[in-house]
Amino acid sequence: MLVSNIITSIFPLSDSALQKILVLLEPVIFKKGTLIINENTFINTIYIIESGLTRAFTNLKDDQITFWFGYENDIIVGMKSYVEGTLCYENIEALEEVKAYKMDHDKLKDLFNTDLELANWGRRFAERELLKTEERLMARQVKTATERYLDLGANHPEILKRVPLGYIASYLGITQVSLSRIRADLK
Repeated sequence: MLVSNIITSIFPLSDSALQKILVLLEPVIFKKGTLIINENTFINTIYIIESGLTRAFTNLKDDQITFWFGYENDIIVGMKSYVEGTLCYENIEALEEVKAYKMDHDKLKDLFNTDLELANWGRRFAERELLKTEERLMARQVKTATERYLDLGANHPEILKRVPLGYIASYLGITQVSLSRIRADLK
């Protein structure tokens, strides 16, 4: 999908508003294993993924908890830095080579302050991210591990094909052994 289509899929924009965002974009490539965002740092950059796969995780003692996967057409953002201007809590790692477009958040915020159409785009982006987070939280609270796994396969089958099982298990909130049992029971 073209980067312009990714942007307008969030909220329809006029050609002139879209051009204001497009001029902020700069292509970037991250090698597999690169930490795109490091926890406890201020992130002033937003990335739009053209190709590749990422995961967001946090470190807990001797473990990592994966809580998000991003791939083609997704946006990578340190949400605490984006919303509050504070240090982010997550790490975002390239699980494959990632081709993306980066943009400076301050320049985007300047557009929000001067263009109501772009401010509405930014609001819609934040609303969509909030809904995604709420859906993940609700699934963890009310669905069984098997239901969460089936939902993941139905809604994001590429994750099941491209992500190592240990990261999927962490994302689902279960052990890798439990994930193996679920997969065996479903065959």
